[in-house]
Amino acid sequence: MNTQQKISNINIEQETIYFAGGCLWGVQEYMKHLPGVLVTEAGRANGTSNTTQCEYDGYAECVKVTFRTSQVNLTDLISYFFEIIDPYSINKQGEDVGKKYRTGIYSTQDEHLKIATHFIKCRDDADKIVVEIQGLTNYVKSDDEHQERLTRFPNDYCHIPKKTLHKYKTD
Repeated sequence: MNTQQKISNINIEQETIYFAGGCLWGVQEYMKHLPGVLVTEAGRANGTSNTTQCEYDGYAECVKVTFRTSQVNLTDLISYFFEIIDPYSINKQGEDVGKKYRTGIYSTQDEHLKIATHFIKCRDDADKIVVEIQGLTNYVKSDDEHQERLTRFPNDYCHIPKKTLHKYKTD
């Protein structure tokens, strides 16, 4: 197998999805330690501008998660995500309140949205869940000060309890 074939095979195994679960600092810290997660990036989903230097434009704080499908399937990844959110809370997670702190799952792939919808529909509490599932219409990477924030400043505020935050950390 040549190098190009190896690269192609790796790319086929990688997918990207976006999770909004309140303050992105904790969501990123938690998600990056999950099995099969390759890369995380703090950002903003479904706002109307392409910059972080503007007034609030309807975005949800989110984490872009690139994962290896041979190590974790999307249903499991969504299940992990549900460990750190209150799926019944509208525009609030922990002490973070406002529309930008809403919970959501966003993707550019229709199959991801179908899987997320099915995941919720199969739960006994499906009628109470307010996690939005939408196509990703816009993504803006957060400023550097927000990337890996809790790795750099582990004592900063986080709405996720420490025991849960590092539940899957292995290093």
